[in-house]
Amino acid sequence: MDTPIENSENTEQVKEQEPVNDQNKVKDQEPEKVLEQEKVNLYAGVRGIAVKILNRVDRTDAYLDKLIDHEFKNSELSGQDKALLFEIVHGVLRWMGKLDWILNGFYKGAYSKCIPNVKNALRVGLYQILYLEKIPDYAAVNEAVEFVKRLQGQKPADQANAVLRNIIRSKEGIRFPNPEEDLIGYFSAFYSHPSWLVRRWLNFWGQEQTEALLIANNEKPSLTLRVNTSKTTVDEFKELLKKVDLKFYDGKFLNDFIKLKTLTNITGWEYFEKGYFSIQDESTGLPCRLLDVKPGLRVLDLCAAPGGKASYISNLMNNTGEIIALDRYESRLKILEKNLQRMGATNITLKEENALENNSDEFDRVLLDAPCSGFGTLSKKPDIKWKRDLGDIRELTKLQYELLQKAASLVKVDGSIVYSTCTIEPEENYDIVKKFLDNNPNFVLEDARNYVSEKIVTENGCIQTYPHVHQLDGAFAAKLVRKS
Repeated sequence: MDTPIENSENTEQVKEQEPVNDQNKVKDQEPEKVLEQEKVNLYAGVRGIAVKILNRVDRTDAYLDKLIDHEFKNSELSGQDKALLFEIVHGVLRWMGKLDWILNGFYKGAYSKCIPNVKNALRVGLYQILYLEKIPDYAAVNEAVEFVKRLQGQKPADQANAVLRNIIRSKEGIRFPNPEEDLIGYFSAFYSHPSWLVRRWLNFWGQEQTEALLIANNEKPSLTLRVNTSKTTVDEFKELLKKVDLKFYDGKFLNDFIKLKTLTNITGWEYFEKGYFSIQDESTGLPCRLLDVKPGLRVLDLCAAPGGKASYISNLMNNTGEIIALDRYESRLKILEKNLQRMGATNITLKEENALENNSDEFDRVLLDAPCSGFGTLSKKPDIKWKRDLGDIRELTKLQYELLQKAASLVKVDGSIVYSTCTIEPEENYDIVKKFLDNNPNFVLEDARNYVSEKIVTENGCIQTYPHVHQLDGAFAAKLVRKS
């Protein structure tokens, strides 16, 4: 699983708050169709769609990437408009804590009680004012005001206008909490992270490392590609990139990963459809290398969707042997199947099954890429920091340990398990491994230095990457070998 845990069963979205609508209703149409048409018109344009997505992020458990994908597929936006929508929505969620701190200081009344349409229109307008230099301030204000007027009426529109114009006049004088008096409050507001998470990280890593991590989380992510060496070579693929003038860096730790210097609509390139590469952070390849697969082995991927790791494992096995890939949701398996077909991975069998209920024969290797909080991926998935809390981590650790115990029952003697996550939280990482080893003396932890650079291996022999240290997503992986 290359993304944090999500509720794939919840495809229904909470209904938007009914906006004020002074438009004449269209006659001679069914009421349902009229309502849908009006709603589409009310949220028209890039900023309107951005507010609609942000409303849903606020009020449902839907994840940002799925909401954006839905809008891309069901709108007639140009490529340029899609790029702007992506920028605005990700930017607002990346900087939402800072935006709200500023807006709260200028909003007359209780900003926290502001209705979603107005609150998110203000966030969208302020993000453009502070961070998008190509959009004039007056244009950002006018767009926000017209949107609020269309949905909520003249009075809220006048208030939105006053708030944004006051901020523009006072931009240089905006104040944040004094770090000498309230470091948590300052980091939370200025670097836009929830205060509970800032407090946690300060306790773990101290002021300097925490600040560097917060800064890294707010950087716009780069695009990393994994070369599918079953269809091309790394050198040949680099030549293809050069021919279309895409500049790139070599991977930092894995030679079949390439980082592009600029973001681009790479999925529109013919070689994506041909399966020459997949879009994967380099950190996702580390557990696969640690698994140390060989051609002909029997491998189990317990939490496989969307399939990036399963595809890479197949690649490393030269498409031989057998890989069983599990996921409990049919919708995720369909995505996985499509990805595997594109990449030409033919030695993988997909099964719709809860990993905890699997009773397969024993395997040579088991990959447990466990559901996790995802706090290593905040530059790519900024909505996660506003959706998670400490209770989620506690609940996840229970599931992670149960899954690791299940993996232990499915691996052969002298076989191995790789336990991995895309988080940096100790409770979800080494703490799980240590608890497992304490309760399972027939397993030993193998030093990851045998397989990857020592620069990303902890003193305990596990892989751990951090965005501010390694310029990769934060990720963890440990190899557990069954001795008896």
